[in-house]
Amino acid sequence: MFTGLVEALGTVSGLTSDDAGRLLEIREPRLAGELAIGDSVAVNGTCLTVVARSNESFSFQVVPETLRCTNLGELAAGQRVNLERALAVGDRLGGHIVQGHVDGLARIARRDRQQDGEMVWFDTPAELAGQLIPKGSVAIDGVSLTLVDVGATVFSVALIPLTLQMTTLGFKPPGATVNIEIDLVGKYIWKYLQQLSGIRSQESGRN
Repeated sequence: MFTGLVEALGTVSGLTSDDAGRLLEIREPRLAGELAIGDSVAVNGTCLTVVARSNESFSFQVVPETLRCTNLGELAAGQRVNLERALAVGDRLGGHIVQGHVDGLARIARRDRQQDGEMVWFDTPAELAGQLIPKGSVAIDGVSLTLVDVGATVFSVALIPLTLQMTTLGFKPPGATVNIEIDLVGKYIWKYLQQLSGIRSQESGRN
């Protein structure tokens, strides 16, 4: 479990493909010294397990399904990624409850400068957009953010200077893909309404 508050930007230092997917090595000396094998870390909002570590870097085994469903499959050596360690019991929940289970991908449509911050618009599949609400929460590449506007296949968020400075959202260009995790409560409500709609359709068909 995570909060969506990015702790550090790591650098991809190694990528090795094998039958089990890909071994992803990330360099971030400060976090490396505090991690243990078996720890959970959100990498661009994707929950991964540490399988090896040194004083300056740590590695994860990324399975094919994760590579397919997230933007981790697009990573290359030298790229930066958002990092957050798992939430500890008793920590402040400064963002919102984030599982690290990516629901889908969105693409940056445009970036509009607003004084020191930015309004960023994203294109996303209708199924994901349908689970978002204005002023609700969403995790974008693992960053907990508040939604501003939501359309049928688009949504926007406002980024403050600190977010622009401390996360990958500060430098990703239009056209770049991002991982999206819908708010946990929103997903349950969506599921319930979908099931309720199906039940009503069946009852209507029998009448």
